[in-house]
Amino acid sequence: MESLLFGSFPKPSSSSLSFPVSADLSSIKTGSSIAVKVSRCRAWNILEKCCTKRLQRRFVVYRVGGCNESSPFCHTRYMKHVVNAASGQPLESEPDAYRHKNPWTVQDALNAFYRFSRPHTIIGTALSIISVSLLAVEKLSDFSPLFFTGVLEAIVAALLMNIYIVGLNQLSDIEIDKVNKPYLPLASGEYSVATGVMIVSSFAILSFCLGWIVGSWPLFWALFISFVLGTAYSINLPLLRWKRFALVAAMCILAVRAVIVQIAFFLHIQTHVYRRHAVFSRPVIFATAFMSFFSVVIALFKDIPDIDGDKLFGIRSFTVRLGQERVFWICILLLELAYCVAVLVGAVSSCLWSKYTTVLGHAILASILWNRAKSLDLKSKAAVTSFYMFIWKLFYAEYLLIPLVR
Repeated sequence: MESLLFGSFPKPSSSSLSFPVSADLSSIKTGSSIAVKVSRCRAWNILEKCCTKRLQRRFVVYRVGGCNESSPFCHTRYMKHVVNAASGQPLESEPDAYRHKNPWTVQDALNAFYRFSRPHTIIGTALSIISVSLLAVEKLSDFSPLFFTGVLEAIVAALLMNIYIVGLNQLSDIEIDKVNKPYLPLASGEYSVATGVMIVSSFAILSFCLGWIVGSWPLFWALFISFVLGTAYSINLPLLRWKRFALVAAMCILAVRAVIVQIAFFLHIQTHVYRRHAVFSRPVIFATAFMSFFSVVIALFKDIPDIDGDKLFGIRSFTVRLGQERVFWICILLLELAYCVAVLVGAVSSCLWSKYTTVLGHAILASILWNRAKSLDLKSKAAVTSFYMFIWKLFYAEYLLIPLVR
């Protein structure tokens, strides 16, 4: 956990007392201000103990060491917790912590939207559409202006829907993200709930409008199914919020990332752009099968660094149920199995250049994954989060290899 609350406030005076994490919190006197130096993994426990005391207190948490507070990959090892046991006057950080006093600059606005859009998912969506679209190319003359226009239409519509889905998830998880991902704009207070609602609503409408204008049924159905599953996954309504159920949550991600993306966007190019019959080639079948493994891994792994917040808010993910280490190695073994299958598929290819590139490429990726997995410190949230982003890089790399499967 990188922080609990954000705000602008003076640092504690040099006269503030310091005491170890194991200190008796009951000794804190009303009106005192005490700086506590704790590791991030124990910060919540201290705050939780303080909250159980009868005396009303206010808490402010900030990081030290020159860390960029907007970065999800901060390596700050310690935070200072200021426990103000004063009279109960509201602090500046409650509840609008981290909200800018002065008007935002353009750079601030772009930075906040960049974090809100979850760029690793944006890159993954764009790459996957380009890669799958290339599978429909049969000859050099297929690279026409019509092809590039069709790909661009699909990418823009899908990215608009992608931002709706990740934005809705943040709107539904504001309290959880204050623990797991406090750098996100809604969790930090940079965006109000009304701003978030306006953004996700606008992007969903724009996505559907573009899909309707294009007139491609595969594209429109891809957007619609993604909208339904993304909404059911996140929104907190009766019978919905499927992310609470580990298996259902994994199936939602698998359906979108493994099936909808591969099949629908291939058909968009094959039937709408090229006006050909819907025939699923060997590379399309391979891409769907391989990305099924990858989607399951992403669905499982994304919860490993979020275990603290999920536990607190009753999200029964596989990581909460089975533990971080067991889920981590399940993910690694699933990916290694997928790479082994990909090597075998490449080895039986009749195309010589495809055989060498796919076999060698997947073997290299499998080796890199295994070597990095063995050295990971699962006790470090920063290391686990970094490894999760590494999984996404492998995801990107696979979409560079898929068009070479023949």
